[in-house]
Amino acid sequence: MDIIREDLSVIKGCEMMKWTEVQIKTTTEAQEAVSNILYDLGVGGLSIEDPQDVLDFMKSDEDWDYIDPSLIKDDFEGVIIKGYFPESEDLIDKIELIRQNIEKIPQYNSDKILGEMTVTEVYEKDWEDAWKKYYKPKKIGEKIVIKPTWEEYKKQGHDIVVEMDPGMAFGTGTHETTIMCVKMLEKHIKKDCKVFDIGCGSGILSIVSAKLGASKVIGVDLDEVSIESSNNNILLNNVENIVEIKKGNLLDGINGNADIIVANIVAEVVVTLSETIKDYLSKDGIFVASGIIGEKMEYVEKNFKKNGLEIIETEKTNDWICIAAKIGKDEIIE
Repeated sequence: MDIIREDLSVIKGCEMMKWTEVQIKTTTEAQEAVSNILYDLGVGGLSIEDPQDVLDFMKSDEDWDYIDPSLIKDDFEGVIIKGYFPESEDLIDKIELIRQNIEKIPQYNSDKILGEMTVTEVYEKDWEDAWKKYYKPKKIGEKIVIKPTWEEYKKQGHDIVVEMDPGMAFGTGTHETTIMCVKMLEKHIKKDCKVFDIGCGSGILSIVSAKLGASKVIGVDLDEVSIESSNNNILLNNVENIVEIKKGNLLDGINGNADIIVANIVAEVVVTLSETIKDYLSKDGIFVASGIIGEKMEYVEKNFKKNGLEIIETEKTNDWICIAAKIGKDEIIE
């Protein structure tokens, strides 16, 4: 595998933290394995650029003109992953470990192009903002449009526009797990209902819930960055009178019952929630859970049944699954 090094010139009169960008060309199938390698070695930030996502978006009759065609590289089919590492004494060793680990991934053995790794020195402001050129207005489901604050969008028909600036928090609205959650919320939110958003990240699902008609939304997250991002996005969307963000672990610190509880996390945490979720759902309440990888679905189904939850709806995109569940009839106390 080739390693290409490019040094950027110093920006005079501007003191910014210098980072090393490790860019790897890979396949859609291998992107999770490559990302895990970078996370294991302490990556400070990570972005994934998939040209196919942009091409799929351009096929939309409604939104194609919001994409700059120059973003599409005709000579590359695959995914570009960029990891950012701070300066450190063992940085060279980390880069070599990345190279060695990536060479073990089968997808690289058959294609030279997908084995290229580029190492570049960048400044913090550069990589913090670089991902923004790939984040464009996106319509999800029947009504919801996720719009970055720095982009233009002409509202059409019954569009409900959600302004987002996620910063470093998870939840741009482009990931399959988030998209499926939004679609589920569109189906199940009723006017004046109450919603709990567990692991709220950027606040996107809390804001969507408020825009769809919920009268009270409580979002919970442990991460300070997520809490700050959520609160900023809530103000951008003028839903501060509806949405409240709390710091906490899962359902800790939440009182009362909700008509809908949504959690876009991972299968193991979804199962943990299922153990106590009945205590927080209203009689006919719905638990929307996403972030479930296909191979974990049987594990989730088994535990939901064990914990008295009935899965009433399932949606799948690629290998990600989102489910809607209710309290089983035998579990309801009149």
